[in-house]
Amino acid sequence: MLHQWMASIPFKVLAPRDDLQTDQLADWLRQIFGPLFLVIVSIVAIFFLFTREITRFVQFILLAIGIGVVFYVPNIIETTARAIARALGVELT
Repeated sequence: MLHQWMASIPFKVLAPRDDLQTDQLADWLRQIFGPLFLVIVSIVAIFFLFTREITRFVQFILLAIGIGVVFYVPNIIETTARAIARALGVELT
């Protein structure tokens, strides 16, 4: 019975894959971490403003802008990932 069940599964499902499929990984990361990032930035910025630490506030905002670029600029995650893969010697197709 197990053999019949396995025979009914399409070959594409059972075939081993040599390549890693990460087509939608960047979009998924943006959907999960983007809103969470905005909430954390807002809370920390408000904290720095209420404690009147303007220097730390400016440093934090500059850091937040740099990190925000990673989440909200199109294709920057993919470009960075390809550059890191090439630097490590991974063959890209």
